[in-house]
Amino acid sequence: MYIKTTTTTSTGDYCDKLAQLREKLEQADAVLIGAGAGLSTSAGFVYTGERFEKYFGDFAAAYPFQDMYTGGFYPYPTLEEQWAYWSRYVYINRYTDAPEPVYRDLLRLVQDKNYFIITTNVDHCFQKAGFDKSRLFYTQGDYGLFQCSVPCHQVTYDNEETIRAMVKAQGYELDERGMTLPAGITPKMTVPSELVPHCPVCGKPMSMNLRADGTFVQDKGWDRAYQRYADFLEKHRAGNILFLELGVGANTPGVIKYPFWQMCFKNESSFFASINLKEAICSKEIESRSACIDRDIGTALRDLLSYQKS
Repeated sequence: MYIKTTTTTSTGDYCDKLAQLREKLEQADAVLIGAGAGLSTSAGFVYTGERFEKYFGDFAAAYPFQDMYTGGFYPYPTLEEQWAYWSRYVYINRYTDAPEPVYRDLLRLVQDKNYFIITTNVDHCFQKAGFDKSRLFYTQGDYGLFQCSVPCHQVTYDNEETIRAMVKAQGYELDERGMTLPAGITPKMTVPSELVPHCPVCGKPMSMNLRADGTFVQDKGWDRAYQRYADFLEKHRAGNILFLELGVGANTPGVIKYPFWQMCFKNESSFFASINLKEAICSKEIESRSACIDRDIGTALRDLLSYQKS
């Protein structure tokens, strides 16, 4: 039977729902975590407002966009300007630490459990927080990788050295908390032509390894992670498994949300939980085995940790 997309939001008491989730987490034989953009937003990786203005105020003044995501799709007049934008974007969202300890709190909750994580996030926050790489499946790519824009071959390339060089070439000083401008320096909105990445095989421009269209490269690392995810699902197809959805919205529901609902529906021993500010929903078919918690994820995780201590 196919799970209908009719949904219900949580109307239960927050403390009751949290206690229910704590009990299910403690009892579960396995935990499958599905993480979306809301998790990183709670951790402080915000793409709008003050953070956008801090790092992209010059781009916002020159072009008609007011958030990082939209700026990533803008048709810049040159590759040098395109990579000036993207290098800043990648550095602050991939190579700096999240401002809030949300990912570390999540690790404290599940580190002693048999867990696996599937995520549409591409910022690598899980690994930076200490999660086991072999328990992670990044379905949509990685800000830390380049690929051929064609692509002429199914290989990705680490970009940290190049990204750092690009950002420094714009006048910034770098550290794990972000990037800063020395006093009196105006940032450049371009990078030297020799830093623009080109495919080592065909010579075409490189692009980010992000699932934006049909050119997305699924390399051997992606294939191995997918197989580990498939093996985890097969091993825990039945039994006491907790499906824990964190910050998953409606942009790509077919990756995490709908599959979690369907798997929970088919396994009567399982439980589904969603923590998401204003978007905590579930299918009506599994409502009796669900806890939908409408709360900031960081707040809810801290409260869960407090429950565990008491």
